[in-house]
Amino acid sequence: MKNKIKNKNKELKETSNDKSENFAQLNQKNEKTKYKKSSFLWLFAVSIIAVALLLFCQFYFGDPITENTTFYQNTKVNGIDVSGLTKTEATQIISQNLTEELNNLTINLKSGEQTWEISGKDFEYVGNIENPLNELIEYGRTGNIFEKKKVENKIKEEGLEINIPYNNIFGGMQEKIDEICNQIEIKYSTPQIKFDPNAKTMFSIDKGQVGYIVDKDTLNSEIDKAISQKTPQTIEIPLTEVIPETDYDKLLNEIGKVSQFSTSYSTSSTKRKNNIKKALSCFNGMIVMPNQEISFNETTGPRTKENGYENANIIIDGNYVSGTGGGVCQASTTLYNALLLANMEILSVHHHSLPASYVPLSFDAMVSEGYADLIFKNTNNSPIFIKTICDENNVAVEIYGKSLEDNLQIKTRSELVKIIPHKGDKILSDTEGKYSNQVLYKGEYYRLKYPKQGYESKGYLQYYKDGELVEEKMIRHDHYQPQMGIIVEGTEQIEEGMTLPSNGVKFIPPQKI
Repeated sequence: MKNKIKNKNKELKETSNDKSENFAQLNQKNEKTKYKKSSFLWLFAVSIIAVALLLFCQFYFGDPITENTTFYQNTKVNGIDVSGLTKTEATQIISQNLTEELNNLTINLKSGEQTWEISGKDFEYVGNIENPLNELIEYGRTGNIFEKKKVENKIKEEGLEINIPYNNIFGGMQEKIDEICNQIEIKYSTPQIKFDPNAKTMFSIDKGQVGYIVDKDTLNSEIDKAISQKTPQTIEIPLTEVIPETDYDKLLNEIGKVSQFSTSYSTSSTKRKNNIKKALSCFNGMIVMPNQEISFNETTGPRTKENGYENANIIIDGNYVSGTGGGVCQASTTLYNALLLANMEILSVHHHSLPASYVPLSFDAMVSEGYADLIFKNTNNSPIFIKTICDENNVAVEIYGKSLEDNLQIKTRSELVKIIPHKGDKILSDTEGKYSNQVLYKGEYYRLKYPKQGYESKGYLQYYKDGELVEEKMIRHDHYQPQMGIIVEGTEQIEEGMTLPSNGVKFIPPQKI
């Protein structure tokens, strides 16, 4: 009995397990069914959205351009009908037609009595038409369906045509046209002020020359039109007159003397005067344009006998020695001071080792080939004109141009900062006998050079307006080094019984200040 009950319970339990398994399988099946339905609905929704987006894009942006896209009806390129053709088909037809036109091309260009023939045989077909065709086939296809249809209907009624310039299609044509234009164009010359510093009327006007240039845009348009007509044509080359517009008459009326500076050379030798005149003559009549830089050394050229310079005293290491071109520094100094008073920009200037007697301290301008130059620049917006004057006693430089702004007047001021004491004399033995005509024996003395004190100085520019000083600025700070005196003594021993006469040479000790 107990076994029967046990078996029955076992059967009930197995039945219960089978029902649980069937229920789980049923639930699993239901879940799969729900998932399939959900996926289907999701895919369906995505498809609907994609179709909607496609329709939206087509409505607002039109169809994409493909190889099969054709040109609208009633569309032409350089008179060639491309209606309903793809871009590839249109390219073939256009190339064929234009090649035939090239072979039959004859155009005559005329200017006055001259005539030039342009023949298609002189050129080759290069076919640069891809970009224009791309623009043409895309025209009107970017709007929505209604706008696109509107453009399409308008083109059918009114037509759509472009003309590709023939100088882009026929290789070498533009070069040929440019070559012809260069033969007939006349470049105009700008009016200029003529400056003759030695004439009674120093300034006059050179009116210049009217020029003529080819209106190439109009000419190319006429050539395109002539080629499209496919018959021999004669075209008058259109010229445009170019008239200089610079108001030189106004500028001429504004020219006046801006500055003047002079120095004396009345005590100079004839050779030194020659060198000063020669150097300044290189600047007489010079016109310096705005922003132009001028070098004194480059302008005057090498200081050689072949270039017209003679031997005269020059300063080297604080000593006066004979050298070709002596005195040229007075020419550069005179010019330098005139430039300062005209408010020119000085790019390079150097002082002497000894003060110059003809100008105040810090206003000399030493020049020497290879290492010292006077360089200036015209910073005005109008030219300046330089005149130099040399008589028997004085040299002068005058600068002309527009008056200084605000009617300013410029003056210079030299300031002695301090005196630098010299170190007295030094005695040199005449071992080489260079001064044997002056001294021979020990104890005989000849003064070759006196000691000179040095100077520290500053140079200033002063700006006056209506007679009143409005600004002062320092432009130089120089040191002129002191120089020792030199006494030459003979080298031979005095013979027994000889007495040397007194020569009056006194030894100068170091200076005390």
